Amino acid sequence: MKAAAVVYKPFGMAVGALGGVVAGAVFKRVWQRVAHEDDPPDATDEDRGWRQVLIAAALQGAVFALVKAALDRSGATAWRRVTGVWPTG
Repeated sequence: MKAAAVVYKPFGMAVGALGGVVAGAVFKRVWQRVAHEDDPPDATDEDRGWRQVLIAAALQGAVFALVKAALDRSGATAWRRVTGVWPTG
């Protein structure tokens, strides 16, 4: 079982990297629909208020966490289908 965990690590890392790309694209689309703007504010955007910056940050965090959890769970499920072993931590 320990060998399966070692082999899963690179697979899990690849799924995680893909998750970051997907989450970024999902957040950008959500922000465009919610705020009717192309780009979300950066924390250092002088022309944006605190409220808008913090709402964007909270939304981005929620989207990233949701996408990461969905892809991590999907990756683990796929791994078990292929290997018959559930990956551990």
